[in-house]
Amino acid sequence: MKKFCITTMAVIAASATATTALAHDNHVSIEQTGDQICITSNGLPNHATGTFPNRGNPHSISEQRLRHCVSANPVKGSRKTDITRGPVGIGLNGILFRPETADYYDPSSPRGFSRDRSSGWNLEGMGAAELLGMDQHNAHVDNRGIYHYHGKPEGLVASVSSTHIGYAADGHEIHYAGSAAQSGWTLKSGTRPSGPGGAYDGTYVEDWEFTGAGNLDECNGGTLDGRYVYFATDAFPFYPRCFWGDVSSDFR
Repeated sequence: MKKFCITTMAVIAASATATTALAHDNHVSIEQTGDQICITSNGLPNHATGTFPNRGNPHSISEQRLRHCVSANPVKGSRKTDITRGPVGIGLNGILFRPETADYYDPSSPRGFSRDRSSGWNLEGMGAAELLGMDQHNAHVDNRGIYHYHGKPEGLVASVSSTHIGYAADGHEIHYAGSAAQSGWTLKSGTRPSGPGGAYDGTYVEDWEFTGAGNLDECNGGTLDGRYVYFATDAFPFYPRCFWGDVSSDFR
């Protein structure tokens, strides 16, 4: 077993004036065992967070036992695999990347959305960030107390010394390169033909389409120093939502 990185990330104390920020004691280990890289963490971030519960999120952050293993030698194939729910990767700080939600437009619900998929309009995490109680790191908490990122992981990005911020479900690295990595997804024009109606504004996943407008492929991937990697981007889809390699069973 090769243990190439074990880290106890420093806690970033909350500012005395930032009453909505809470510091957390992050513990994470990254090990390579054979042909797998495994990240184990307590699920607490290496940066201060917003307050949970909050108006848009009724859940509290709780310590976890997370362990996700991926291929140490990922291979880019010719067919993609989609992950439409659940985590798509994990950060070097042991926090999961989960860009999509399990919620759909539902006019019968007091909040306007629910777990009922019948409308076909899937609520986009960052498109409905305020409704879902996202904090300053574009993250919130699920009903199990798991803190996770939907958009750019501000605190994680600030804590690393390179563009590498984590691993995708198929083992390819995830990098954040700012404006150098541009998503190829764009908002559709016109108005929605059903469901919530109104103009396509990014509130729902179905508001977007891949047009190849940026320099990344459909899975938010591209080449970096001669290697295929995925990118976290400032705009939709924020993280890869499909994969060109074999997806680890830990993410299925």
